Amino acid sequence: MSFSRFRLALFGAALIAAGWLAGSHLANGQNDSATKIKGWKPGVGWGWIWGKEDQVGALNAMTDQSRAAALSIAKQGKVYDLGATYSRRSYKWPGHSPGEIISFRSPNGVSAQKDVDAVKPEGNPSHTRWHSNALFINDNVATQIDGLAHITVGEDNHWYNGYKEAEFGGDFGVMRCDVTNIPPIVARGVMLDIAAARDVDVLPSHYAITPVDVDAALTRQKLKLLPGDVVLIRTGTLSLWGADGDDHKTIGDADSAGITLETAKLLVERYGAMLIGSDTSGLEVAPAASGSDSFIPVHKYLLVEQGVHIGEFHNLEGLSKDKVYEFCYVCSVNKIAGAVAGFTLRPIAIK
Repeated sequence: MSFSRFRLALFGAALIAAGWLAGSHLANGQNDSATKIKGWKPGVGWGWIWGKEDQVGALNAMTDQSRAAALSIAKQGKVYDLGATYSRRSYKWPGHSPGEIISFRSPNGVSAQKDVDAVKPEGNPSHTRWHSNALFINDNVATQIDGLAHITVGEDNHWYNGYKEAEFGGDFGVMRCDVTNIPPIVARGVMLDIAAARDVDVLPSHYAITPVDVDAALTRQKLKLLPGDVVLIRTGTLSLWGADGDDHKTIGDADSAGITLETAKLLVERYGAMLIGSDTSGLEVAPAASGSDSFIPVHKYLLVEQGVHIGEFHNLEGLSKDKVYEFCYVCSVNKIAGAVAGFTLRPIAIK
């Protein structure tokens, strides 16, 4: 059976067995705790509900109790590194600049710099030297979390909560919803292994992950989604990363797979996802569906309309290999004022 015929057959089975058209997701009871989740409303999601000064979005839903519950998932203490190694050669989304890492100071360099007091022999008989680097890098590279100011819409260039470029933009970084407003994230994490559910190592180029794919993964993994989850989608793209993601052609082909707008709405409005991420540079399928009002409609919906952060280039290969689908997700972004993404991150999953 061809991949497309397999997908159609599974689609039909899902409609019958999972009761998709009847809306049986809610009926199954996995959202029993919905009324206990601060700010989330079934069928609506999150949105601009936290007050006119809010810069945090759906992550406001975290509480001491929810963090403690997430930590309780970690029974074994096994840690999975979800970060991807970045270098100047690494693949990136084409809309962002390349990065360069330059030795700003080195032992040889500072030794030759005779006017630097710290390297003079007096008081330094051990000849202590140092390394430091200058980084020329975009704030949207490698493992990252998009901040709520990353995407703007409309002629007024507004982003989440109605903040406008004319008031809060500038050449030295945004002044509202920069990444310093992203709190440390400790939450229940779930991984939907879409590639495994489709019995492939890596999803095909431009593969659109639909709600039926989500159903297939949930059924295969015997998993329930809960409001307040961090939901991570595996396409298999980072299985191609190698040491530092320098095979741009191979990675770029796989990187075009991703979720549709319908799937994003399912995860937010029906299941209450608080953050949605994947192992690709953009989370959503490329190109956008015909008739979309944006070339990145999922980003527009999640970041601007719902206040849901997006995780990108999360390395899910270890979780997939061990068939770990539920874990404690921990991530804290770099606090660089004005930046619109927490970048080159090293989030972890603890089982």
